[in-house]
Amino acid sequence: MLDDAKTYLSEKVETIAMDIDDSWTRDSGPNFLLNDSGSLAGSTWEFNAWGNKFKPYDQDALMGSRILSLLGVKDFKSSMIAEGGGITVDGEGTVITTESCFLNKNRNPNMTKKEVEDELCKTLGTEKVIWIPGDINETGTDGHIDGITAFIEPGRVLVEINSDKSDPHYNVCMENLNALKNVKDAKGRVLEIDFIYEGDYSSLEFDECRSYINSYLANGAVIVPGYNHERDHLAIETYERIYPDRTIVQVQISDIAIGGGGIHCITQQEPVLTDMLK
Repeated sequence: MLDDAKTYLSEKVETIAMDIDDSWTRDSGPNFLLNDSGSLAGSTWEFNAWGNKFKPYDQDALMGSRILSLLGVKDFKSSMIAEGGGITVDGEGTVITTESCFLNKNRNPNMTKKEVEDELCKTLGTEKVIWIPGDINETGTDGHIDGITAFIEPGRVLVEINSDKSDPHYNVCMENLNALKNVKDAKGRVLEIDFIYEGDYSSLEFDECRSYINSYLANGAVIVPGYNHERDHLAIETYERIYPDRTIVQVQISDIAIGGGGIHCITQQEPVLTDMLK
């Protein structure tokens, strides 16, 4: 499998073999951290496969610490059960997450909301937690934020919406949007909100990913998911508007999406001092 990966990658890309149980590096990988001088470290949470939904997960639970060990950087360990796909941060002290996921009893039944907030701030170096409802009907991750909203830049977020009132996701989108309106971040700025239409969830039999939010910010580019759907081109147009200085690359991910995640879910970036958006 390692040789197969190398056939698709430039020689400049280092490939490393590591035992895993599943493919979702965003959730079981480390949270990379930078201090004011640009020194790199990371924090790791406990991982229980999204509330003990899948087994085994013991190799995935070790992934974060293994990656930080390979890099030779400090690992700030936390006993809180959480996943990286459940947060979006702005790099300036603000984290957004969902109540349906981080307050779910299948993660940390003995932690209060305030205790979860404190642990998020401690492990991410943030100062303020903004809560939105999430999606209680999304049973795969219990409503990860990376299928709902993401920071574009400090003070500005991208939110998925649905204009079809007959669609089951219409109310989910509106509830999350309303929770972000007139909300201030850690710096006291009222969040500016941009919108993107979500994919079609109406006919899914499983928790397949249909989120265009679930993208990856690469150096000079944005890798955007496609679902062979008529809304795919609208996602490209939206990303071209909000990231005019980046190349927008859309990848059809039906084979990934059927597993419940997307491009953001299978990636985890290592930041530099000038690029701290998660």
